[in-house]
Amino acid sequence: MAKLLDNKIALVTGASRGIGRALALRLAAEGATVVVAARSLDTAGQYAGTLRETVNLVESNGGTAHPLVVDLENDADLDTLVSRTVDVAGGLDILIHSGGKAEYAPTVDMAQDTFDRTLGHYLRAPFKLYHHAVPEMRKRGGGWIVTLGSVTALPTLRPYDEFSTFGGATVYAAIKAAVHRMTQGLAAELLADNIAVNTLAPSTAIRTPGAAEYIPEEYPSERIEYIAETGLALCHRPASERTGLVAYSLHFPHHHKLPVYTLDGRERIDDPVLPEYAHPDIVASGLGN
Repeated sequence: MAKLLDNKIALVTGASRGIGRALALRLAAEGATVVVAARSLDTAGQYAGTLRETVNLVESNGGTAHPLVVDLENDADLDTLVSRTVDVAGGLDILIHSGGKAEYAPTVDMAQDTFDRTLGHYLRAPFKLYHHAVPEMRKRGGGWIVTLGSVTALPTLRPYDEFSTFGGATVYAAIKAAVHRMTQGLAAELLADNIAVNTLAPSTAIRTPGAAEYIPEEYPSERIEYIAETGLALCHRPASERTGLVAYSLHFPHHHKLPVYTLDGRERIDDPVLPEYAHPDIVASGLGN
């Protein structure tokens, strides 16, 4: 039986763990050959998870995956990642930039190198990857670009809550807001090339290895399957139908009545429920903020 992404090649950064791994698994379950990229090949770094584990999970479900080591802080790595992907997999149809490490600190207390890393991981790295990915997609008559955004990019609500006051997310949030705007502009620029460009973001919080330290134990988090399914939805329709969106993991499938499946694609799970504490300015259709 044909799958949504048969004969498609996807490159997913940050795929050794968390959201990147979930996206790689879901795309592979729909037939894509996935090239998974991160710093940790066989040995985990600060957080649990390696590319080898991701590859094994994909292959255990009958999929195909290739690991590539990349350091988002290394220009040479960023400048060669797409060409290495083409070498190992034969082309590129889908680019998902999920890599990066959030580092929070109050703005006036944040060290310059922390600011530079945050800007590099979340804005400079995808900018450089776009430069190399788009020519390859043009060769294939189109493609899909998805960059991870964040609900923190939305305006801070009043009265200010404890996280807004003491959470230290202001710089991270500002850079994610820039990602959202860059997505919308790039979508317009690449529409004629049939390259869809979209932002993907959690509606609330997802307790991944890298994010867990910033999520209070008592704060409810959402299942990672919702963002994986939303990501998949951004990777198969032509640009004329679905581009320039900021798609939130619970709101987008809820609004569009998309069924959500386990990461291996075999079992449907409960439809998303929109919690009362979700940001009220989220546009569920994806056509905004």
